[in-house]
Amino acid sequence: MIRIVVVDDEPMVCAHLRTILGSSPDLAVVGEAQDGAAGVEAVIRHRPDLVIMDLRMPGVDGLAAIARITALARPPVILVLTTFDADDHVLRALGAGATGYLLKSTPPADLITLVKAAANGHTVMSRPAAAHLVATASRRHEATARLRSLTERERDVLGCLGRGMTNAQIGRLLHLSETTVKGHVSHILVKLHCANRTQAGLLAFEAGLK
Repeated sequence: MIRIVVVDDEPMVCAHLRTILGSSPDLAVVGEAQDGAAGVEAVIRHRPDLVIMDLRMPGVDGLAAIARITALARPPVILVLTTFDADDHVLRALGAGATGYLLKSTPPADLITLVKAAANGHTVMSRPAAAHLVATASRRHEATARLRSLTERERDVLGCLGRGMTNAQIGRLLHLSETTVKGHVSHILVKLHCANRTQAGLLAFEAGLK
């Protein structure tokens, strides 16, 4: 019997997963939680074999919960269950120790198969998720390659553009004058062949700059 804890802030999602997983005789949902903190407590209390974890939740989010769970002496397998709008979060979750990435739209039969595979030690992803993640990684690689022409300071400024900061805000953060920041932005746009700072900011996001 594979014991499972489901962590998602939407009660209907938890109920849906419980129904699907409960239809398999060797799967059992032994606990549910609606936020990351409660999810960690549920893992400690129920000692499941596997956790299905949403990433975006109020309070303690899925990323923080994954970090706490993987730090336990005998952590369970963790599967991320999310949507395409969380690419960066998903990559960070996988880096933090999550075993796989499933979409909330994964068909019930596939969900059961993938959960069992993950519990048996395999890295799993639903097919659309895998294809999308590969495409995202490809875009990130291309974006990172384009940034090689930038100086370290220009990369700092570009990272700020990726967060939507103004020249004044960038100046205060990096201890530069607005004129100096403006000069860096101009050089960045030329080097990266970007028409405006919005395009440069998008490139920074795709490259994973923080």
